[in-house]
Amino acid sequence: MRLLIWNLGWVILTAAWMGPLPDMARHSFAAHMTLHMLIVAIVAPMLSLAAAGRRYDPVRFCPAFFAPVPASVGELIIVWAWHGPGLHHWARHETVGFVVEQSMFLAAGVWVWLSAFGGGQPRTRQRSAAGVVGLLLTSMHMTLLGALLSLSPRLLFHHPHGLSGLSPLEDQHLGGAVMLVVGGIVYLAGGLVLTGDLLRGRSAEPPSMQNDTATRASTLEASVCKTS
Repeated sequence: MRLLIWNLGWVILTAAWMGPLPDMARHSFAAHMTLHMLIVAIVAPMLSLAAAGRRYDPVRFCPAFFAPVPASVGELIIVWAWHGPGLHHWARHETVGFVVEQSMFLAAGVWVWLSAFGGGQPRTRQRSAAGVVGLLLTSMHMTLLGALLSLSPRLLFHHPHGLSGLSPLEDQHLGGAVMLVVGGIVYLAGGLVLTGDLLRGRSAEPPSMQNDTATRASTLEASVCKTS
């Protein structure tokens, strides 16, 4: 199943980058946002979940870099920065800008999802709890940005065209709605999955706590035997 998810993730990524969306995104903000969500909310979690806990999972070798909350904050900075007017127009009208933007979106998405789900399996309770916070924080900031774009009474970016039949402002509102719904829901769902693991007790205690528990159990057993 993991191999299927891994391969499917790469197929979707190839279709997103090599299909019609990049050209459409030059003129349509909704197409731009659809491409963005495909990368960070579909491809990134698929690749990350397929790699989590495997021998090539980078979280196992550099866990400090993949702390869930800092990863979420880093992703927030990247996403909001690329939706500033200057970087946004660079990505929409220059090939180099588009490549840099999309690469950073993919890297940021994988960073967040691997931080939440990667590392040793089963995950420690601390990492699962931090993953919940990280994914919910990401869901909140994507919901906020999506709401800002979909409710704005004026154009925030200059794009003279929209999707067929839509005005530029309606096109912007549609793009914001895509981010609001897809980004908000997918990251919220990831946080709820980790919350469910915590409630069901599927997350393991860290080795130090396991050792402390084993030591206390051994001491108690020895005391009982000695009393007997």
